Amino acid sequence: MNKDEFQGGARYVGGKIEKTVGDAVDSRDWQVDGVIDQVAGGAQHGYGRAKAIIGDAIDSAPELAGEARDRLKAAGEQAADRAQRGGKVAAEAVRETPVVWALAAALGGYALAWFVHGRRD
Repeated sequence: MNKDEFQGGARYVGGKIEKTVGDAVDSRDWQVDGVIDQVAGGAQHGYGRAKAIIGDAIDSAPELAGEARDRLKAAGEQAADRAQRGGKVAAEAVRETPVVWALAAALGGYALAWFVHGRRD
């Protein structure tokens, strides 16, 4: 609890008491002053609470950033491992059936050239 939370809460309670006394003695001035202190105390307490929440968020930011960095690093390593395994599988497939892959590459090149240049009439 910070200074603003404490002072705001105390002022709110003081205003509540002041209004109750004003109600008991039928004093309009005490009633109004009590309500004003309640509102000001509530606002100050809210400000102090917001300040505490923001402070907590700032304090935990480095820890959250470190955790995010570690997770990204692990995900990157997993992706690199998967890509390397996929590359090895593709290289093995080309080594086992080079003629099929050469024909597939030729057809792919022809299709790409036809798509880029189109038909010439």
